Amino acid sequence: MEQPRTRAPNPSVLARGEIRLGAAGGPATALGRATSAGAPKTQRCCIVIGVSTGGPSALTRLFRDLVPPLPPVVVVQHMPSPFTAALARRLDGLSILTVKEAAAGDWLRPNCAYVAPGDWHVVVRGAGGQGRIMLRDTEPVSGHRPSIDVAMHSAAAVYGAGCLGVIMTGMGRDGVEGCRAIKTAGGYVLGQDEATSDVYGMNHVAFREGWVDRQFALDHAAREIAAWSELREVRV
Repeated sequence: MEQPRTRAPNPSVLARGEIRLGAAGGPATALGRATSAGAPKTQRCCIVIGVSTGGPSALTRLFRDLVPPLPPVVVVQHMPSPFTAALARRLDGLSILTVKEAAAGDWLRPNCAYVAPGDWHVVVRGAGGQGRIMLRDTEPVSGHRPSIDVAMHSAAAVYGAGCLGVIMTGMGRDGVEGCRAIKTAGGYVLGQDEATSDVYGMNHVAFREGWVDRQFALDHAAREIAAWSELREVRV
């Protein structure tokens, strides 16, 4: 049976729109299937999934197939609050991984996924492969808040070559610059193919501009992610 989750202390809001826990605060949430509280052992890998139109269905199929061991997963789905919390609960109920809506101060832990809350940018902060989530309510980026570009840029800065970007179905070009940031940092990018995308938009632009290393069919997404993790020698 899953252990109960606990609520975070009230976060403080910074002048520039960033939320983080106070100095005395611990991680924002105790995850039911996660490791012990406090800073996790250093993880030098991270996965950032960006998705828009057609995302809930695609994520459902993906998370049914994902299995440990995996590095932390950050999910940015273009969706307003409070629907992102419901999406996180749905994915958590069908996945072996622990899935939650991201909260300010969450440590990024292996075998856990963090869904960006509606109307907030997710920013990954940290050093040496140890990441923690911050939230910002600054202006939309690439037309969106949460923005895939924001999450990918920040994760690439922390994890470098240990960052995997996954750009999936959706219209527009949010995530294209994020994929470029991951590639520039030495990371790897997977892109959903046209045949299995509801809208071959932002994933198409990222592929066309040369920021996608390999395309995948949706039914093969979990396998591709696992293969990358194995190459990175993820052991958690």
